[in-house]
Amino acid sequence: MATREGALLAPESLDKCSSNLTANTATADRTSVESSDAPRKSDQTNDRTIAEGHPHSSNVEVKEAVHVEVEDDIPPELEKLLHTEPLQGLTDAEVQERLGTFGRNEMPEKRVNPILKFLSYFLGAISYLLEVACVLSAIFKDWIDFAILLFVLVSNACIGYFEEARAESALDALKNTLALKSRAWRNSKLVEVDSVLLVPGDIIALRLGDIVPADCRLLGVGVMGEATEGTLQIDQSALTGESLPVQKKKGSTAYSSSIVKQGQMLAVVTKTGIKTYIGRAANLIAVTTEEGHFQKVINAIGNFLIIITCVMVVILFFIRVWGPNSNFDDSVTQRMKDALLDVLVLTVAAIPVGLPTVMSVTMAVGASQLAKKQVIVKRLTAIEELASVSILCSDKTGTLTLNELTFDKPYLSNKGNTTKNLAGTGVSYTEDELLLNSFFASEPGAQDAIESAVRAAARERVAALKELPDHEHNVPGYKVNNFIPFNPNSKYTEAIVTDLSSNSQFRCIKGAPQVIVNMVGGHDDAARAVNDFAVRGLRALGVARTVDPQMTRFEMIGMISLLDPPRPDSAHTIRECASLGIRVKMITGDQQIIAKEVAHRLGMHRTILDAHKLIDNDMDEEAMTDRVEKADGFAQVIPEHKFKVVELLQKRGFLVGMTGDGVNDAPALKKANVGIAVHGCTDAARSAADIVLLASGLSTIVDGVKTSRAIFQRMRSYALYRIASTIHFLLFFFISISAYNFNLPTRLIILIAVLNDAATLVISVDNARISKRPDKWRLGQLIFLSFLLGILLMLVSFAHFFIAWKVLGVPLNVLTTDEDGTVRTILNGKLQTIMYLQVSSCPHFVIFSTRLPTWFWKSTPSVAFIVAVAGTQVFAMLMSVFGVPIFEATEIGWGWGLGVLAVSTGVFMILDVVKVLVIKNWSFALTAALWPTPKRREELRKRSIKADRLARIAVSVAKVRKVLLMATVVVAWKEAVRRGRSKNDAAAAKG
Repeated sequence: MATREGALLAPESLDKCSSNLTANTATADRTSVESSDAPRKSDQTNDRTIAEGHPHSSNVEVKEAVHVEVEDDIPPELEKLLHTEPLQGLTDAEVQERLGTFGRNEMPEKRVNPILKFLSYFLGAISYLLEVACVLSAIFKDWIDFAILLFVLVSNACIGYFEEARAESALDALKNTLALKSRAWRNSKLVEVDSVLLVPGDIIALRLGDIVPADCRLLGVGVMGEATEGTLQIDQSALTGESLPVQKKKGSTAYSSSIVKQGQMLAVVTKTGIKTYIGRAANLIAVTTEEGHFQKVINAIGNFLIIITCVMVVILFFIRVWGPNSNFDDSVTQRMKDALLDVLVLTVAAIPVGLPTVMSVTMAVGASQLAKKQVIVKRLTAIEELASVSILCSDKTGTLTLNELTFDKPYLSNKGNTTKNLAGTGVSYTEDELLLNSFFASEPGAQDAIESAVRAAARERVAALKELPDHEHNVPGYKVNNFIPFNPNSKYTEAIVTDLSSNSQFRCIKGAPQVIVNMVGGHDDAARAVNDFAVRGLRALGVARTVDPQMTRFEMIGMISLLDPPRPDSAHTIRECASLGIRVKMITGDQQIIAKEVAHRLGMHRTILDAHKLIDNDMDEEAMTDRVEKADGFAQVIPEHKFKVVELLQKRGFLVGMTGDGVNDAPALKKANVGIAVHGCTDAARSAADIVLLASGLSTIVDGVKTSRAIFQRMRSYALYRIASTIHFLLFFFISISAYNFNLPTRLIILIAVLNDAATLVISVDNARISKRPDKWRLGQLIFLSFLLGILLMLVSFAHFFIAWKVLGVPLNVLTTDEDGTVRTILNGKLQTIMYLQVSSCPHFVIFSTRLPTWFWKSTPSVAFIVAVAGTQVFAMLMSVFGVPIFEATEIGWGWGLGVLAVSTGVFMILDVVKVLVIKNWSFALTAALWPTPKRREELRKRSIKADRLARIAVSVAKVRKVLLMATVVVAWKEAVRRGRSKNDAAAAKG
């Protein structure tokens, strides 16, 4: 979109392109408003001059905007190279020398070997343990275990490799936004050169439609060296987030990848490649390589399980080799081999081999669900992180707003008004009359934001214009005889129109408010209205017409106000986010007053922070973070500001989502926990983001949050179940092997691991309750509850073991005779099969409890989930009842089969009570007490201080409210007494 400097009252947005955050702000000079002494002649009325404006007798002055620009910091040594003669340019020798010094004008590429990229998915705590187990399986020629482990490792790596986006694509997209060819003066000739070969000091020509190839300083001369007082309109919205193009004049900086919308001029290149504005954005993306939140959680869970697994299996290994129950008839080597094999089997069964796979499949299913809602997930783990986002930083222009100027409530003056008699006839001009006259003074077909907005509003609201063709200027009943377009000196457009019904002519003008006020001789009410628009961040245009036959005396019709309005669904979306516990912070490149007006219309608070205060060196980081946390939005931002906002909030412990659509948003999108590229975004933003919205606005984010929270609940429920079952499995067999030399056949142990993990894959389609607050893993609670459930499950398993052995008389060992007649003592297959069924079913049924943070009956599981979980245990029961020799399962009969499943069902209901009580009574203070790390103790201290402060504030507020209530009662009582006396006095007067 294009705009005109001076034609808008509201201040333009900052040119937020400084490469130095601490750069001093310089106030750019404004072209002074031409006085009305200077007559203007139209093509058809050369003998007619515009009469001088009436002597300005109004008392109210229109406050003219001052454009503030943050200038680039050019080092002195670079400044010396920028004084190239415009029409000569650099020589080939100078270009080669500077290419050697500054390098090519392109983004440095950093490629990652795809093989190394794939191998990186085999890193991590769980992967390491799986790899060790896989190697040991191959050594002992246990090919079934080897195949299972290898399949799990490769499948996890493939899912991660093919589903997640590569970080280098963001740099590729940024590189592709640069112009490919440029026109430059070289060796005293204007030639076309490759943009990558531009160097500081090059003289380049910029004209309408050009993509600026490098950061450059405008020289104020035409392409062929002719002097010009004009300006360039530069659209840098993709870089800075400003809602409209800005005016650039001599000495101003045009930034790489911005687009020339109007004018032509020579410029000298100041910075190239990575040193440019867009290059700095690319560099911020390149250095943002933090480990994702989800990966940290999985690694923490994996590390915890691996530590306890390794400790137990090492102890168990020594017990099996040198313990009292060891077979000392065998050699030490044989005992070590047998012990290693047993330990390997237990390790494989205990390790949550399915944890990464179940998580990946759950998120992949969720990504498919989100895609149907026009939310494309590029990085699978972003789904989990979106569920935990508590602050959403949203770009204003184009996301919260429509990114187009629209007609707002105007100021309408009275007909017949003059400077001394503003009331005129007492009859106000109508909105239709204001729009009709502004339509006359608008250029048809102009690719200009203001002209488009005015013409669109007129066509929409004025009945006579609704059926008019797009480029038609004549209105039924009128004829436009002449149109004079806008120029920067006069700052208004003009049309001479004939009213065909009366055959009379009049002139319409539309332009900068201060100019129109001067043209009518002054108008206090209009000036006040314009100043009010400015305070609220609205852009204003004045409209006037002549009312005398000579067409010399102008009368004010009114003031048009223009605003980039909020999207119709934005306010509702913000309220929905609040109901889900997500605070929305608005971030914009526009000025503070504009941001406050938009925030007000969106129903947000108006605490908008000037982003330049984020670089206050006198304020410590803690105080700055407090300021950022309390702010409702930020204005006049540059990429470093957005990056800083995200960084400060993350340090405070918030998971931050960031939306954006331009190159300027890409670094913050990459830095945020969840980067969200909105509809219509640039390639750079799309590449840096984790999630891409295909529909306009933020409303689809709410769908994404709800879906991601359902997915999160499924993943957390599986993690709780898997950790608890791992602890149960390890503790039971650690004690049973150590104390009683009791173990299960290898194939039954593998069957438990494979069947149970395979069945829980359907958790990805299970029904889930959506939390009203951002989800958190709460690892302290998760591990404690897992340990508690695991220990209780172990006790239940030992209860089965002892009841079967000691009470019901199922022997622990039996005698067997080998083919050679040797009699040996072996474990009783029946007791092993009974315990197999118990160890398989009891922890597995607990998933019906862990799938919800509340009582298990509050949400019904999906049919697929019930069939999968129950089906595996029915299979285990039938195999145990009838016996399957190939799996080393001994027949136990229906009594034991049904009895074990019945007890397992009852146990999960009892454990559900334990789970609810723990979750209900858990607190951060309890976590800090159980795991008193220095970080937790410090956080607990801060929370206590904050709670005390809030309590004191609440007491003070209660006291103030009490005083206010008493004062209100007293005032009401006095008013009632006064009214009573008035009635009595009136009655006495009548009597």
